[in-house]
Amino acid sequence: MAKASFQISTKKKVSLLDFDPDYTGKFEDQKDAEQKLSEGIKRLAELQELLYAQGKQALLLIFQGMDTSGKDGMIKHVMSGVNPQGCEVHSFKQPSMEELDHDYLWRHAKVLPPRGKIGIFNRSYYEELTVTRVHKEILERQKLPPLKKADLWTQRHEQINNFEKYLVENGTAVLKFFLYISKDEQKNRLMKRLSIKEKHWKFNVSDIRERQFWHSYMAAYEDIFSHTGTSYAPWYIIPANHKWSARVEIANAIVAKLESLKLKFPKLTPKGEKNLLVARTQLK
Repeated sequence: MAKASFQISTKKKVSLLDFDPDYTGKFEDQKDAEQKLSEGIKRLAELQELLYAQGKQALLLIFQGMDTSGKDGMIKHVMSGVNPQGCEVHSFKQPSMEELDHDYLWRHAKVLPPRGKIGIFNRSYYEELTVTRVHKEILERQKLPPLKKADLWTQRHEQINNFEKYLVENGTAVLKFFLYISKDEQKNRLMKRLSIKEKHWKFNVSDIRERQFWHSYMAAYEDIFSHTGTSYAPWYIIPANHKWSARVEIANAIVAKLESLKLKFPKLTPKGEKNLLVARTQLK
């Protein structure tokens, strides 16, 4: 069994059996990982300021995973050093009636991050390749034109790939993270929600019902990785049974992507230089 988290940037058959959700990387223990995370958070804050100041590019982060995989906590911890003015978070639940009157990408497209900002999708349009695939009755509410189910998934893979390519070509970098936990770990986390009073508010009975479809969800995700892992919008399968190591992996991937954008503070125009000199004189 492969141990490391893995970047999927080419279309090829992917099996989650090749990954170990318990993998903690090169970290000896949680304390070591938390030190590395602190360093990553600091660097991320520096890069986010550059992204915001330059105002020419954007970054879209997509978080997917089963219930209790840690998406909320991941966003909270990894992005803890980022200026809130430069970051937008959107969580996508069951679509509204208005959203069902549009195509499945519409509600995501209208909240894409503007240039200079980091946008975070807690769940995303990839739910249209997982939930709708596991619960096919949902498709009946989407008012779709006649199409065979097999052709529908192929069509949506192509549409999403084209959508993400369009984003990248127009200045929005895209990173996609799948927080991979085991079924046993999910059970442990659900038990905590049931046994710890402060976590009761997180519990939803639907989380229990969805467990019976675990293998169907894993198969759906494998299909997603196999068809939508691209060089311009790669997937990262993140072993997430141990949240402390998963957070470092994600922070490192975000930092690496931002550093690859070659961000710089904007230079002043001649008029700006002149205004700066005037301002300095007036302050004396």
